Amino acid sequence: MLNRRSVLKSVSVLALTPSFVWSNDESPLIYLSPLQTGGELSRCQAEIWFVTDGGDFCVVTAFDAWRAEAVAKGLTRAKVWMGDVGRWQSSNGKYKTLPSVETNVRVETDATAHARVLNQFGQKYSAEWGTWGPRFKRGLADGSRVMIRYRPV
Repeated sequence: MLNRRSVLKSVSVLALTPSFVWSNDESPLIYLSPLQTGGELSRCQAEIWFVTDGGDFCVVTAFDAWRAEAVAKGLTRAKVWMGDVGRWQSSNGKYKTLPSVETNVRVETDATAHARVLNQFGQKYSAEWGTWGPRFKRGLADGSRVMIRYRPV
């Protein structure tokens, strides 16, 4: 039976579902940290540009950045906070009060996905894309950068 209580309950569940909450691409930054094998946060944390693609967070980073090295070492889980409180180091941990989600992590190697995601980066960061767009594209082509996909679990 459809009644006010069942509708409110359904809306509450939907609002708390990660795919609903994290489909938002309005924030300019995410903060992220790999999760150690025991589930604790890594000491490596940062704020970074991102776009969403199919509900996943996608970032482009240097192949030797700790984000990429963590995945290469088998750390395939991360915690992601969404919002903007400035540089993580000077935020006094304030980013940890932002909405967060745990993710599975993998390097994205599909060229079609690269093109689609880079196009989204260009739209989202249009003021900076004249400088960063060629760097991202060139880096993905020559292997000096990787695209990392963070999928909420």
